[in-house]
Amino acid sequence: MNRELMNSLVNKVVKVDRGGPESRVGKVLSAHSDYFVLLTEEDGVVYYKYQHVKSITQNSKNEMPFKVKVPKDFKYITGTDFRAVLNQLRHNWVKINRGGPESVEGVLEEVFDEYVTIVSDKEVIRSAMFHIRNVSYGLKPDKEKEKEHENNQHNSLF
Repeated sequence: MNRELMNSLVNKVVKVDRGGPESRVGKVLSAHSDYFVLLTEEDGVVYYKYQHVKSITQNSKNEMPFKVKVPKDFKYITGTDFRAVLNQLRHNWVKINRGGPESVEGVLEEVFDEYVTIVSDKEVIRSAMFHIRNVSYGLKPDKEKEKEHENNQHNSLF
């Protein structure tokens, strides 16, 4: 994957990877030098490094399920490269790598050339920069009011 390809997918709903713990469906918000930004229902804003993405799937009829309404003034962190994004996320609660045994959550304390330091409960975790596939920090816009409306209709029946 590269910036040129991901730029062509900005504002489109895609599936990153075909399956497994890193796979997510979301809207591509932007593409940068070595990463792209994906807005997902489950995790909010997720920053993916190109080098770890195995595939991008786009539904030819634009029918992938995505029920998040993105406000026009929705703001999220960006940077010239992935490391710059991590630096801006310092002292925030983050989740590194969406799933699997190398998934870690905690406060991003320090960012170095070769690794990052995360504090989680009583542990200080150092994750190699090369092995970070993605990171999120929980920024989420509201889901569409559709579910709220459905719940109100359901509750009025009783």
